[in-house]
Amino acid sequence: MGKFVVKETATGVKFDLKASNGEVIATSEVYASETACMNGVESVRTNCAAAVEDQTVENFEAVKHPKYEVYTDKSGEFRFRLKARNGEIIAVSEGYKAKASCLNGIESVKKNAPDAAVEKI
Repeated sequence: MGKFVVKETATGVKFDLKASNGEVIATSEVYASETACMNGVESVRTNCAAAVEDQTVENFEAVKHPKYEVYTDKSGEFRFRLKARNGEIIAVSEGYKAKASCLNGIESVKKNAPDAAVEKI
């Protein structure tokens, strides 16, 4: 089972969603407070079943929020970001060399986030 790892940074509080194997699936922004960060965790749980908008294909079909946006970064790697119903980005992925791996990351968020425990370090 996955878990949300909440930790303090130099500028605030953030979370990583980790799969059962310990790999980081998605990361949050840095929040000003732990309360705001925990709200972000709940938002990921609430919105993780969202549809996928693949922005790497021409004439892609726009999907309503909440959604996962799949895109390529400046170095040509595939990434996803999970956006809440209000359009705010609530979690982002690492870069993947293959689109299939990126899509597997999204499936992992969908599988792990709803029941993930929260660990504060």
